[in-house]
Amino acid sequence: MQIVIDQASRVDIAPDCGNSQRISIPSDTSARMSTTYFKRYRMEIDLVAHPPRKKPAPLGYQLLPWNDSLLDFHAQAKYMSFRDEIDAHVFPCFSELAGCRRLMRDISNKPSFMPEATWLATYQVDDESEKECCGTIQGIRQSSGIGSIQNLGIVEGHRDQGLGTCLLFQSLDGYRRAGLERVSLEVTAENDAAIRLYLRHDFAIVKTVYKAVEMVCM
Repeated sequence: MQIVIDQASRVDIAPDCGNSQRISIPSDTSARMSTTYFKRYRMEIDLVAHPPRKKPAPLGYQLLPWNDSLLDFHAQAKYMSFRDEIDAHVFPCFSELAGCRRLMRDISNKPSFMPEATWLATYQVDDESEKECCGTIQGIRQSSGIGSIQNLGIVEGHRDQGLGTCLLFQSLDGYRRAGLERVSLEVTAENDAAIRLYLRHDFAIVKTVYKAVEMVCM
């Protein structure tokens, strides 16, 4: 297997790498550390060939467009969505609320940040109850002019109701309204549900990469 490490701590894998979803390589035996490579897929959609569709939010749910005052709510939704998932190992900042806040600040402060593609999902049982933050999606524009979905997360307990599809469609429509023709994202290969969602809605796998993560040996 040929592994070429790039500056973003990610590696491109030759086509004959097989189906392994993780590769662990000891990196520092004195500190009991190893480098684990998580397999990820880069996926893209052509918005000209596949215009975004509309899907109303399920009963009790509401999708809110980006507003600076919603940053902490996006961070909370991100944390609750990813803290117990495989992506919290791939991106350790997901395992802490403070890390999710930092990430949201970094994303929203980028010159390439796209508010049109950034949405928050909330849930409210009735008019007297408080709204729950239960989903988030964020978008930026790459230097190549291709849109890039950063994170799509749905809090456990609010999944399997089509909420992820609603957020995805809203984000894609934001990219379309901004004049972009292609949108990309990356997804961890072990996240079968997310891969099925994207394939079902016209994304195609265009590249396989491995994300390098330093992990403590148990």
